[in-house]
Amino acid sequence: MEWSEDGIVLAARLHGESALVVSLLTSGHGRHAGLVYGGASTRQRSVWQPGNRVGVEWRARLADHLGNFKGELVTAHAARALDDPLALAGLLAACATLDAALPEREPHPALFEGVSALLGALGHDGWPVIYVHLELGLLQELGFGLDLEKCAVSGVTEDLIYVSPRTGRAVSREAGEAYKDKLLALPAFLAARGWADTSDVLTGLELTGYFLERHVFWPHNKPLPPARSRFIETLQRLSTTDSG
Repeated sequence: MEWSEDGIVLAARLHGESALVVSLLTSGHGRHAGLVYGGASTRQRSVWQPGNRVGVEWRARLADHLGNFKGELVTAHAARALDDPLALAGLLAACATLDAALPEREPHPALFEGVSALLGALGHDGWPVIYVHLELGLLQELGFGLDLEKCAVSGVTEDLIYVSPRTGRAVSREAGEAYKDKLLALPAFLAARGWADTSDVLTGLELTGYFLERHVFWPHNKPLPPARSRFIETLQRLSTTDSG
């Protein structure tokens, strides 16, 4: 059994003295693991960093075996982010969240394109907004998509500022007034596709985090990845520094 495809490194874990078990996200084969002999060596280590795009060949005797990866670097996204603490934190958060949330070997080409867009935007204005949309896309791909297009109560499409924590549907200001203490905040950039500041992005991450935790991680007795929490902490810290 074998295939060749580009993949994005989600995680690389040491196996023995010099091998790595690498988890990739590919368009056609989903989240797929493989053993890289010598992957931890000085020569290869930089290739298998989370966020890097690599061209790989996977081979195994049987389809359900772990198999082996051989690959070469296509785009060194990890190296690009090293000098930008926020970009590096976002890169690691995206990779860790997808690695923990996605089932193995289930293709999600839309997510692959979403991650590629995020990695390409790192360091440019507005990329944290793309990160929030990536998590919304992850929920959608796993069958837990949010309905943010119209009010669940009245059907109106304007002044949507809440989300029901039970249904994941948007609620307008007027319809949600009596229940606002029980509803989640919906940032304007998700309701109206507009501009977002750091506060809006943090609100968006709180929203997606709630549903990821409830639907994706809790049912498997897993917490949200620590890398995601570190990303939020970095975003909060840098926002405070900038405002000061």
